[in-house]
Amino acid sequence: MSYQKSNISSNNFEQCIKCTICTVYCPVTAVNPEYPGPKQAGPDGERYRLKKPLFYDEALKYCLNCKRCEVACPSNVKIGDIIQLARIKHSKLRPGLRERILANTDFMGTLASTFAPVVNTTVKLKPVKKLMDWTLKIDSHRTFPKYASQRFTTWFKRHAEKSQAALPNQVTYFHGCYANYNYPQLGKDLVKILNAVGYGVQLMEKERCCGVAKISNNLIKQATRDAKRNLEEIRHSVAQQREVIATSTTCTFTIRDEYHHILGLENGDVREQVNLATRFLYRLVDEGKIKLAFRDDFRMKAAYHTPCHMEKLGWSIYSTSLMRMIPGLELLMLDSLCCGIAGTYGFKRENYKYSQAIGAPLFKQIADFGVDVVACDCETCKWQIEMSTGVKVENPISILAQALDVERTKALNNIK
Repeated sequence: MSYQKSNISSNNFEQCIKCTICTVYCPVTAVNPEYPGPKQAGPDGERYRLKKPLFYDEALKYCLNCKRCEVACPSNVKIGDIIQLARIKHSKLRPGLRERILANTDFMGTLASTFAPVVNTTVKLKPVKKLMDWTLKIDSHRTFPKYASQRFTTWFKRHAEKSQAALPNQVTYFHGCYANYNYPQLGKDLVKILNAVGYGVQLMEKERCCGVAKISNNLIKQATRDAKRNLEEIRHSVAQQREVIATSTTCTFTIRDEYHHILGLENGDVREQVNLATRFLYRLVDEGKIKLAFRDDFRMKAAYHTPCHMEKLGWSIYSTSLMRMIPGLELLMLDSLCCGIAGTYGFKRENYKYSQAIGAPLFKQIADFGVDVVACDCETCKWQIEMSTGVKVENPISILAQALDVERTKALNNIK
């Protein structure tokens, strides 16, 4: 498998100084006594596993891969990567039907969006949720995200594609599964903003899921296959002088880092051309290349939640700085806390109670803040927060789109 190309020595576990800061910052260790913690699961455990694989502990399955251990580590040890590679190499737990259903987001999204009204109604029924809990061990307390009847790609081809080439600049949008199957409005919002500042949007011809769900569910062959296809498409876009931007922190992080660190794929030639939409827009504003104008009547009180993968990227400043440009927006910052869902992790029955316990401090702070919406760049954080607090969650791109004065923005950028 291609992940075997990843040289474990590149994960620099010998640089660990055993300070245990990673364990202090680990959201799982605080709520789950079965998890040994990132220091023991990562660099400490790797020393033993290299000698004898039998030292592998299946409790590593509880790792969220949130990367908070790596953010906290003073020695820059790739703790999360060490744990994920150990799971891939040594775990005896094989992916079952549940894992394949949760991880195959393109297949399930295509199927579910085709019958969206029926699917959305059915998965809310208590007997159906109980049945999924009993047969698949998908926790009955978990709320499923809704599917859209019309996919973003369908809308784009019908309503936007023809007008994009006329704009002076071009980008490629990696929409991901969420914007395509669950919430096309996010993709529409990005097109609205970019068109207003003179950027046309192109889509990849054969985009696949970024692969994060397949990686976390140990479907490595499938993840590698999809990653290779995405990299081919990204290279084609870069060759056409088009930067690739995404609206999901997890998609962005997976393509930039996990493709190489976990799957062992070379992406160094295009890594820096894969960007988060808010970072892309902020840099254009900061460099004086575009200008934004906002509605005078827009009012909103929002709290920003930093997703774990955004914390690892170090890019939350771009999202928050863009939102602070909106005169009618009152923005509060939530503490940097994990919401606990970690993609498909929080859907599994054995993880649900830990998922909710991890997110509890965040949920309380959101309730205490009393905001209109929570702003967040991660779709699974959105599902977790909305389910657990009842507060609406919006991507910063959607908030910008709601506040944007399109005609004034076009005039400022000389776009007709």
